[in-house]
Formats: sequence, C-alpha cells, structure tokens
Amino acid sequence: MKPTGLQAATPTKIEQLMDRAWPAPDCQAVGDWVLRAAGGVTQRANSVWPRQPAADPEEILQAALQWYRSRRLPLIFQVFDDDRSAWLNAVLDTHCFTKQSETVIMALPRFDKAISLKSGLGLGLDGDVAVYADVEILEEPSEEWLAVWWAVDGRGGPAERDIAHAILTGCPALYALVRDDDGDPAAVGRLALVDGWGGLYCMATLPERRRRGYAAKILDSFLAEGARRRLDGLWLLVTAPNGGAQALYQRSCFEVVGRYLYRQAPLRRSPSGC
Repeated sequence: MKPTGLQAATPTKIEQLMDRAWPAPDCQAVGDWVLRAAGGVTQRANSVWPRQPAADPEEILQAALQWYRSRRLPLIFQVFDDDRSAWLNAVLDTHCFTKQSETVIMALPRFDKAISLKSGLGLGLDGDVAVYADVEILEEPSEEWLAVWWAVDGRGGPAERDIAHAILTGCPALYALVRDDDGDPAAVGRLALVDGWGGLYCMATLPERRRRGYAAKILDSFLAEGARRRLDGLWLLVTAPNGGAQALYQRSCFEVVGRYLYRQAPLRRSPSGC
C-alpha cells in the first residue's frame, strides 16, 4: 500500500515538496546544494537548499558566497532541524552564521479524520473547481487576492510584487479568498499542488479583519479540496512563535513533522571573530 500522510512525510520528501511549491526563478545546482535567488523576495526563495552533505563544504561554501554576492544578496541557508544537519551547523557555526525565523512543519495524517470533524462546508462544483460557502476558489491569484496577501506579508514595491507573482504561479495551485460582510476582500490562502500533495501557503488575514474565523473557513475549504482531489497528504509551514495558528491547524488534525530555520552569513566579519 502506498504510504500517505505522516507515513510519507519524511524529511527528504517534505524538502522536495517545499522546493517545488515555492520555486525560485533563479536557481543553480552546485554539487548537491541548490542555490536559489528571487531578488530578495522571501527567505525561502533566496536561500541554499543543502540536499546532501558536501564532500568539501568549505569549497562549496565559498562558491555559494560568490554566487549570492554577484546577485547582491546575503548568503542564507535553509537548515532543517534533524541529525542530517549536524555537519552543516558545525560548518556554519565556524563562520558565525546567525539563526533566524524558526519555522514549524506540520502535515495532515488522515483526510477522513479531519473531514469528519467538519460540517457545513457547503461543497459544490463549478467545472473542475470546487465552490465552498463563503470561500472563493481561484485557479490564478487575482488582483484582489494579491492585494490582501501583499498587504500582510509583502515587502517592497511593484518590482518585488511581480517577482512574488512569478513564484506563486511557478507551480499549479489554488487560491482561496474570503470577503467580509461588506463584500471586501479580507483573507486569502494558497494550496500548492505538487506531486500528489497539497501545500498550504500564504494564509493571510488583513489585521483589521482578524478573529472572525476567516482563516478557519479557508482551511476547511482546502481540507475538503484535498479530500476531493484524493491528495496523498497536506503540509504547511508556520512560524514557531505563532501558537495561535498552530492551535488552529492542530484542531484540524495536523501534526508537527519537523522544523527548520534560516542561517545567514554575517554582513561583516570582525577581526576578532564572532
């Protein structure tokens, strides 16, 4: 039987899914490392994915440093919190790399259990796209969708937003939008569709419209959509300090399967070390 959910959510599998769900427009493989760049738009699209230990980490580290320097970007590694990363952390510690943005990886073990806890999802069909009560499901990010997400998570101007749009549409995905009682866009989410899995990204609610259950509605629609499409599983990423979001996902049967953080090269090296 094909493993699903947590059985299939191995660290290596999750890393592969994450890379494909948020594709950097500029990337290059150097040995077993993947160097990714996107004009500084989001850390995950501007970081090194060290797929395997390097035979000569110092040599490849210098190559990565030059690659990012040529793009006027800092050297940042996405480092997963497990035994496989011990060698890399030792190298980065030697070079005084900082630690940033600890993130929790969660996955859904069983759709049927999650769906059984939900009711009133209002599932309907419009061609190949599902329709849910109070949730609009789009196949492309609309201007309204982009405006909400960028207002919450965006950094930069029109050029950076264009890069973000290219990242979002770099893999098949669905885009959820919820409106408030006045019909104005209030909250959004993205379900990346990768290799039979679904990745929840861009869960964002405008600050003045929070605590109204909009995120829960979007999550419910993605749960039902995942079950309808018979996906092997769902995964999502949430910052470690965001306990409220983690509690929301745990109530929908998501479980923690891993963690990662970013490690950035020091901007300046002091003569005395760190």
